[in-house]
Amino acid sequence: MNSEFFEAVKALAAEKNISTDYLFTKIEAALAAAMRKNYGGNNKEREVVKCNIDTEKHTINIWAELEVVEEITEPGAQILPEDAKALDKNAKPGDFVIKPIELSEYGRIAAQTAKHVIRQGIREAERSRQIEEFRSKKQEIVSAKVARIDPIKGNVSLEIAGGDAVLPKKEQVPGESFTEGQHIQVYIVDVRDDERGSKVMISRTHPGFVRRLFEREVPEIFEGEVEIKSVSREAGSRTKIAVYAADEDIDPVGACIGPKGARVNTIVDVLGGEKIDIIKYSEDPAEYISAALAPADVTEVLVAADGAKECRAAVPDNQLSLAIGNKGQNARLAAKLTGWKIDIKPESVFYEEIENEKAAALEAEIAAAEAAEAAQEAEAAEEAVEAGTEETEAVAQEAAQSEEAAE
Repeated sequence: MNSEFFEAVKALAAEKNISTDYLFTKIEAALAAAMRKNYGGNNKEREVVKCNIDTEKHTINIWAELEVVEEITEPGAQILPEDAKALDKNAKPGDFVIKPIELSEYGRIAAQTAKHVIRQGIREAERSRQIEEFRSKKQEIVSAKVARIDPIKGNVSLEIAGGDAVLPKKEQVPGESFTEGQHIQVYIVDVRDDERGSKVMISRTHPGFVRRLFEREVPEIFEGEVEIKSVSREAGSRTKIAVYAADEDIDPVGACIGPKGARVNTIVDVLGGEKIDIIKYSEDPAEYISAALAPADVTEVLVAADGAKECRAAVPDNQLSLAIGNKGQNARLAAKLTGWKIDIKPESVFYEEIENEKAAALEAEIAAAEAAEAAQEAEAAEEAVEAGTEETEAVAQEAAQSEEAAE
């Protein structure tokens, strides 16, 4: 075999960034598959045609393993004893003989079949390499180039690290637009496998996108001095992020904001002007929830007595709408951030409810005490009745005994 063929295969493997051994394996499979129609194509139990490529000796060997039989029932996969003698003089029924296949036997159809299998193998290898590349960047931000925009569905096809992926409309920030050839940043959420293959999930709306942006822009986060505890986001509108520093000398909020707001402003620019609330995380639920409801001032937080992650938060009457936010956004993001169910009340209602609850509790306590006292009195009366009954019975018994003695 011409060494130029082997050099061409190696060059193709390098160009496609796939393994040379893998490509030669696919060529072997393609050459074998192309001749199976002529050699027992209906045989489901064994592979009649086989191929071996020796990359060191630059040789290609293709052969058919034919079964020696007295009567042929599978044309192409079997051979009569008298014909088998030409291949192996000792051949007898039940044996298998090797019949070499020359490349010159490949006609136009066989060549097209081989070409199709090789191309399919290359596509599979490229896709497999791309998927592994995506897996290695899972939950990371990558740069992508806009290749095509679906004018109907709004989905955007992207070129990423030599591969391709689709950014669905629902994973795009509301209001943003793209142009072909534009470079954008996306977050690789996951790579999921199903019966149809592997699917790359990418997003620009995922909270992880904001998390990674902060890790990239804030050295203290990257180095582990500041920790991101939680992120809640409504893409294109507002994000809340809770940060924490074990070292009391480090201001986690200030570190994220940066000198004159430089760090957070860089992130806001990437997000197209999305507002970001950076709050300090606290192990104290009341303190944490109060911070999460910013920019509103929280005057008091009352957590549920039964241990459930539910609470009531009091805010000044004139800040109720600020605490709840437009269409409930601020309250919703605060609840997602903290993991607590938050019932926001204006101070006038909050403290009135508290007083009413205290009054109700006091009334219930008094009623319980009165009920207990009444129960004690009833019990004492019953005991007195029982004692009187017993005394009456004793007197009657003595009188009866006296009458019996007199008789």
